[in-house]
Amino acid sequence: MKQKKLRYRQIHLDFHTSPAIPEIGARFDKAQFQEALKIGHVDSITCFSSCHHGWSYHPTTVARTHPNLSSNLLRAQIDACAEIGVKVPVYMTAGVDNITAEQHPEWREISADGKIVGWTGSPIQAGFKTLCFNSPYMGFLVERITETVTMFPEADGIFLDIIHQAPCCCVWCMERMKSDGLDPENEGDRIENARRVLLDYFRRATDACKAVDPDMPVFHNSGHITIGRRDILPYFSHLELESLPTGGWGYDHFPVSAKYVAGLDMPFLGMTGKFHTTWGEFGGYKHPNALRYECAAMVAFGSTCSVGDQLHPSGEADLSTYRVIGEAYKDVEIKEPWCRGARNVADIGLLASAANHLSDPEYKHSRENPADTGASRVLLEAQYLFDILDEEMDFSRYRLLILPDDIVVGEALRSKIDAYLAAGGKLLMTGASGIDADGNPIFAIGARLEGDSPFSPDFVVPVEGLRPELVDSPVVMYTRSKRLVVESGESLGNVHDPYFNRTYAHFCSHQHTPYTVEPSGFSAGVVNGQIVYLAHPVFTQYYMYGAVAYKAYITGVIDRLLGDEKRIETNMPSTARLSLMRQSAEKRHVLHLLYANTITRGANHAPSGSGIASGGNHPPKTVEVIEDLLPLHDVEIAVKLDNVTAVRLEPQGRPVEFTQTAEGVRFSIESFTCHQIVVLEQ
Repeated sequence: MKQKKLRYRQIHLDFHTSPAIPEIGARFDKAQFQEALKIGHVDSITCFSSCHHGWSYHPTTVARTHPNLSSNLLRAQIDACAEIGVKVPVYMTAGVDNITAEQHPEWREISADGKIVGWTGSPIQAGFKTLCFNSPYMGFLVERITETVTMFPEADGIFLDIIHQAPCCCVWCMERMKSDGLDPENEGDRIENARRVLLDYFRRATDACKAVDPDMPVFHNSGHITIGRRDILPYFSHLELESLPTGGWGYDHFPVSAKYVAGLDMPFLGMTGKFHTTWGEFGGYKHPNALRYECAAMVAFGSTCSVGDQLHPSGEADLSTYRVIGEAYKDVEIKEPWCRGARNVADIGLLASAANHLSDPEYKHSRENPADTGASRVLLEAQYLFDILDEEMDFSRYRLLILPDDIVVGEALRSKIDAYLAAGGKLLMTGASGIDADGNPIFAIGARLEGDSPFSPDFVVPVEGLRPELVDSPVVMYTRSKRLVVESGESLGNVHDPYFNRTYAHFCSHQHTPYTVEPSGFSAGVVNGQIVYLAHPVFTQYYMYGAVAYKAYITGVIDRLLGDEKRIETNMPSTARLSLMRQSAEKRHVLHLLYANTITRGANHAPSGSGIASGGNHPPKTVEVIEDLLPLHDVEIAVKLDNVTAVRLEPQGRPVEFTQTAEGVRFSIESFTCHQIVVLEQ
């Protein structure tokens, strides 16, 4: 395969360009383009064959070349990159094509109520238009892909964008459902038809990409890697984790995706953007320190890097952008030797709620799953070593398995967990996880359940060691709990009910009713040997409310389960992150330390009565910003590793004094800023 190893410093160069703009590409200059890439320390750049407007940026007999382009822009970009050793994957629009949608409105997706669906429905609304992959559009797309790979066989991959299929009721989907024995009036059948249509898309589009070169790398972008969606992976050569923190994904999204796909044994890259907000923001610049941190996080979690940019319609590269990107990529370039071939080391396996509910038509799948994100936040902030799992992955390598909040345990999963427990593994379940259809616990938790609590919120007093600092009074729990009665297990604390639920008939104070002084008789959690069960969906609760008291409760439970098997300890604050990787060929572990503070800026509305316009097409928004990178001082680390012969800071090449104990090594780092690699030679 051409791109057996992904390059570490890629650019994703958007070029969605209106037909109303003149002189497209007229200012493209090979030397200036090459200068930009060198300034940016770039070694790969995705360039456009076609865009969401529907135009091609080279001659075409299948589609239409941009009316104001007088050159073969893609060919010029590929040739310029070849001269300086930069690879060029080629971008093609797939799910969105405005010209085709306007010429063939019958090819657009139609909802069950007869409305056009997609990014824009109204013909007088600015924006892009989606099409149905089950319509004749798919044949046109296959021809377009085939033409592109024939014209540019040296491309270093094909990137196909906006891969989504709605439960469509266009004439072709209606006919397909009838012929397949599906009922168009049944929502579940419409969803099933969309799934089948999408699988057909993957097969046909991938075959077209490989029509000339069977080793052509292919990636299909949906803006998010769906955890557990393994049926589509044979159509991918690698994965690209689109995750622009300021563009709506946030700073927690990428680690969740990376910690899942790292277990799929596929190369992957992270994708952020140079923009202050998101795609298509001309003149928007993220602070260089934000890109430094984001790229450092990518390599720390086992990924290579991609930064999104958008080329000006003139074709002239923005040198300001590449100076900003270069600040991050020059660091990545130096650090690559300690990142190549590294695999994550983990104590904890987090079984993803998103994967568990993948086939549930009632379940809302989105970019963030509350249970998964809440659990990941706790584990990241407390610096645990963890992976995110689907049910096909190997559980045996983990010391603790977590089932967060709503994991449905079928027969196959039960057998797998039984085997894991029999081999000595430990299990944490929360909320509705591990409960059968009759409301009984599936595993031996040493307690019985008596349904859902009639009260919300309620309050808990955890046992000593699980309480937040200085607090021994009942802590409010905003999510409804299960009624847990401990029998043979050990209670982890008491639940206090409120005097009553807040209604119009009886309420107290501004928010909720206070707790009764006497405990309810129900427990907050139970430990029974290797198993702990918590009665509240604590991870979703942490996602929604973020109370430090919740994290203290959860981490106290996790530490109790891991005991002496916890592999790493540190005094770093909750805003710091770490990962421990293993480079087997080099016989060393590589510890990544990350530290940055995010600040929420901007507003979600214009100030009323101020005379300031509401923003029109550009409404105000809140953005999580990284500006200042402050040093973190006096970092203490203890790692349970045997036979460590040297500890060294890289890329500085500076040895670190360490103490070898029976349990591992201890060392301290005077200070670091943003990202520090610590190599532990064995």
